Amino acid sequence: MGDWTPRDRRFSELGLRLMSAAVLIPVAVGMVWAGGWWLGIGCAVFAAAMAHEWSQISVFPRPRAMSAAAALFLLSLPLGVLWVSALVFAAGMVFCAVAAGGTPRVRSTAMFGLLYVSGMAAGLYFLRSGPWDGRAAALFFMSLVWASDAAAYFTGRGLGGPRLLPSESPNKTWSGALGAVTACGLCGLAIGDIEMASYPVWIAAGVGTSVVAQMGDLFESGIKRRFKVKDAGTLLPGHGGVLDRVDGLGAVCIFGSLALYAIPGFAETLGF
Repeated sequence: MGDWTPRDRRFSELGLRLMSAAVLIPVAVGMVWAGGWWLGIGCAVFAAAMAHEWSQISVFPRPRAMSAAAALFLLSLPLGVLWVSALVFAAGMVFCAVAAGGTPRVRSTAMFGLLYVSGMAAGLYFLRSGPWDGRAAALFFMSLVWASDAAAYFTGRGLGGPRLLPSESPNKTWSGALGAVTACGLCGLAIGDIEMASYPVWIAAGVGTSVVAQMGDLFESGIKRRFKVKDAGTLLPGHGGVLDRVDGLGAVCIFGSLALYAIPGFAETLGF
């Protein structure tokens, strides 16, 4: 165990990553700030891109159709009619199962792909649109994920050291993981001050956000390893595909929205 990449190459893609972030972050903030149909359209675009990437890595025969199914589901959410969204999603799942053909394993892979990419995008929509201060909730949790990613990148590549989970993602180190958790704990403290909410709760929320984001990243890395691909796509320079960029954020949005809906008084405790 030790440094996972040569020291002279550890920051070789930093410029590309910064350029991608300079485009993606304002777009994401803008659509979350606007909410409503703007958010629905933005989530639909991201879901369609992720569905196309899933189709490519899993060799699903109808990538455009899967992208359309994911986009239609996300576009149904701003209507605010739950049964319509459920019907659209169910139709997409049936289509994926039929179009995939082959064995039950192949069909279930296609169905899981639609569930996975649609769930991450829908998580952001519900986090922003819930019965709390959705704008603040979405922006703060997004900021924590970005802080986690940045801290993991710089501490992991700067310090190197033992690998976190070599069998699934050999590029991740314990130093990066711990750096990310520490950074998010400090960011949680700052958010608690901004929201005039409980410091311990926000510190725990920051740490938990980093852990969930890293788990989402590792989960997606495991999927790529199963399909024997390095990146989910090539759309984002320095990152790979859209799935590679939003895997952690998607996991946080799912867990965050579920927690806010399921735990009575949690939103109020966080100042939302």
